[in-house]
Amino acid sequence: MQERRKAKRLPATLSLEISNLYKQDNVQVSNLNAPIEVTDISKTGIGFRSESVLPVAYYFNANIQFGAEDTLHSVVKIIRSQPEAGNVTTYGCEFVGMADVLSYLFDDYDQKLVETE
Repeated sequence: MQERRKAKRLPATLSLEISNLYKQDNVQVSNLNAPIEVTDISKTGIGFRSESVLPVAYYFNANIQFGAEDTLHSVVKIIRSQPEAGNVTTYGCEFVGMADVLSYLFDDYDQKLVETE
């Protein structure tokens, strides 16, 4: 299969919780409190798993911390979902409106992963 990813995926182990989802036409899902487990991250988006059913084409705010110093505040759009065994669904998301200048966060994270191997 041909690789179609725009950026290298890096392994990640993060546990987050989505509180609110929204769409551009002011449709909002509030008080969701959906726990998610981030499995990988790249310069263009994140992949995660969840037992919650989340709608595709909705957005959420994410604060992702890289080490003790760097935190990425971003809007994330759910672009695909795929059911897995049991009640788990895998989701693919893309960062929306993130400045290219922040790509150094991913380069630094990748370098730290290489150093710990």
